[in-house]
Amino acid sequence: MTKTSGNRAACPSITTSPSIYKRRTKRLLSVLSVGVFFLYCLAGCSDDKIDPLIHKANNEWVKGSNHRAIELFKTVLKKNPSGPSAEEAIFRLGEIYHFSLGKSNQGILYFQELLQLNKKGPFSHDAQKYIAEIVEFTFKDYEQAIIEYQKLIHHFDKEEEKGDHQYRIASIYFKMQNYEQALAEWEALIEDYPQSAWAEESQFKAVELLFTLQRCPEARTYYDDFVEKYPASKFKAEMEFIMASCLEEEGDLKAAFNRFKALEDRYLYPAILKTKLDGLQKRMKKRKQRK
Repeated sequence: MTKTSGNRAACPSITTSPSIYKRRTKRLLSVLSVGVFFLYCLAGCSDDKIDPLIHKANNEWVKGSNHRAIELFKTVLKKNPSGPSAEEAIFRLGEIYHFSLGKSNQGILYFQELLQLNKKGPFSHDAQKYIAEIVEFTFKDYEQAIIEYQKLIHHFDKEEEKGDHQYRIASIYFKMQNYEQALAEWEALIEDYPQSAWAEESQFKAVELLFTLQRCPEARTYYDDFVEKYPASKFKAEMEFIMASCLEEEGDLKAAFNRFKALEDRYLYPAILKTKLDGLQKRMKKRKQRK
């Protein structure tokens, strides 16, 4: 779900997690190899419905013989230009080029070809997901990536993953420095996918952005709701830091100092906390001297 918003704002203080896409790709390649091997072991033990050439090609890929596997999958396509065997061959070719050979430009063409062949087949969802990730992380075409993630939300019935895709959309708007729209997308996730594994972090992100956009009253409302929903959250100390920062921005230096002080031994970045406390002490001293 995308909510429109036209404003942009500077956001120097907000933090974001580093991309884990490359590490995840390496792990996924290992999982894919094991998964393909396991799948065809089961198939070999159960029946003969699996195309033997597909079976052989997958075995070659599992063994690391990427180019031999490519030859075999292309042979499958010559014999079967459409149908289940063709769909799997096209999908595996995309995976080999993208994951094993690092040629995402070629890999994405196979994923797109698969979707043209069958938008609702057994490999279609994963093909669309790979397209979205390639466009975001490899091509860095953020506007197109948003479109690709929206396709995952609206064209596939995987409810358990829709929150993941909504989170990516919000994160992309953040990377594009469209902070008002990023906020709208995180709010959409909280509202539409409250059971998502990303709902907690999205509410934290919303509080961060509201503070950055100098909207502390709204940030407090989100904070109160957050504490009620997630009393033991890993983000709680950071949320407290933001609330203390709101008090500081509003000129309530003593209350801000006390709230920052309460974070000692709990806040992840003690040097930053100490800088805050020292700065507030100096400001309060100057204010007292003026009186």
